Amino acid sequence: MSTSTTAAKPATPGGAETLFERLADVWVELEERLDAVPLLARLAEGAVTVDDYRRLLFNLRQQVVDGSPWISRAAASFDIDHFELRSAAIRHAEEEHRDYLMIERDYVAIGGSLDELRAGRKNVGSEALSGYMFHYAARPNPVGLLGAMFIIEGLGAKRAAGWAARFQEVLGLADNQVHFMRYHQDADAEHTGNLEAILTSGAIDDRAADEIVRCAQVVARLYALQLEELDR
Repeated sequence: MSTSTTAAKPATPGGAETLFERLADVWVELEERLDAVPLLARLAEGAVTVDDYRRLLFNLRQQVVDGSPWISRAAASFDIDHFELRSAAIRHAEEEHRDYLMIERDYVAIGGSLDELRAGRKNVGSEALSGYMFHYAARPNPVGLLGAMFIIEGLGAKRAAGWAARFQEVLGLADNQVHFMRYHQDADAEHTGNLEAILTSGAIDDRAADEIVRCAQVVARLYALQLEELDR
């Protein structure tokens, strides 16, 4: 897969959907799946409990701790012809490598045990998501991971703050108990802006666009599965 050769054909509308339109379709499907996740449905209805929130943090932490390592692996998989993507991945890995610590602080702030949290294991969905990310990141020039970032960073920018506000409204939580979600509203909004610049730079050919959309589809499904399979 290439994003830099002169023979590559840039992804253009050309009578077909643009890359962003295709990704938008993936996002709509993800939103529908999220609305059906039991915990998120209870959150929307105002029936969520502190135990629900604690379980969510517990499960998210086990996958988030892998975030920076798979981004670092992706960075190492880009060759010199993909220097900009490699540099972006390196920067992103540095920014993400302490994210799980925010979850740990939020978890303790709502009465959870740090020892139990750190001794936890990934649920079925998290195992699948993390395994896919590491596998894909090891490919030569894993440009398709831009689709994964579209989903993951999009969730932070578009949904995390809303979830945090709703948990606070229903459960009366303090800001220091929802810091992880609130932080990602601003941090991931910046990341999605950087991602959009790459996706609209003209460096994405048709083959790369197909890989980006496919990766977004897989990650969207596995991320929802992670939330569906809490504690399993």
